[in-house]
Amino acid sequence: MELWFTEKHTKHVKFSIQVDKQIYSGRSEFQRIDLFDSPEFGRFLTLDGYMMLTEKDEFIYHEMIIHVPMAVHPQAKRVLVIGGGDGGAIRELVRYPGIEQIDLVEIDRQVVEVCKKFLPQTAGGLDDPRVSIHYEDGLKFVRTKDQAYDLIVVDSTDPFGPGEGLFTKEFYGNCYKALRADGLMVNQQESPFYPVDAVAMQRAHKRIVASFPVSRVYQAHIPTYPSGHWLFGFASKKDHPTKDFDPEAWLKLGLRTRYYNPDIHIGAFALPNYVKDLLEEVE
Repeated sequence: MELWFTEKHTKHVKFSIQVDKQIYSGRSEFQRIDLFDSPEFGRFLTLDGYMMLTEKDEFIYHEMIIHVPMAVHPQAKRVLVIGGGDGGAIRELVRYPGIEQIDLVEIDRQVVEVCKKFLPQTAGGLDDPRVSIHYEDGLKFVRTKDQAYDLIVVDSTDPFGPGEGLFTKEFYGNCYKALRADGLMVNQQESPFYPVDAVAMQRAHKRIVASFPVSRVYQAHIPTYPSGHWLFGFASKKDHPTKDFDPEAWLKLGLRTRYYNPDIHIGAFALPNYVKDLLEEVE
């Protein structure tokens, strides 16, 4: 008998992965958490039936959400990560010796505990002494901060359920207030390909543009996410993501990456026309 995990991407499209076995299933106060082993993508995590990461392709997402802003702002010392209880963003951040403090705000303690136990390649950086984990609502946490961070990484789930509040105008305005004068914010910004996802992407972009003087969108290709075409938002008080980017300075750090490099950094901001049109509609 074959066992398959299937995620519905649209009313007419489903994405399926063959499963060897289910490793974990539980329900926290906020959501259902499941872990599976698969022959093609290795171990993978789902929340409420939606794919969060797989061992095979998570490096793409986590490298792009961290190395893009860090290459623009290599002097960042204090970083806030909202969401990201799987630890992948933290794993990439702790590779930068100049970072002094990382606050991880994750609403669901059970996600962190499950990932530390079953996804050590992703969650291994959570024990770094520079990391402080706060189990609370990211919207409420950031509301209390004023010019406290050099970088904010919004590594949220989709804009419904526990992650819904992290896509609001109030939230982005509070992120702006929580950043120092040269601070940056990056966020996962959904896919532009299917109409329902595109509307969520446009809504987030419109609200970020209203809060930050510099706002750009960049892309990566992640096989297990809807359509495989994924967007990130880059927002800044001052720095432009390509004009204020020093590739030589980043290369001197000697960080070994599997997806990100300085050419990808520049190219990721070169968007297809259909994505440009969607963004321009709300700017």
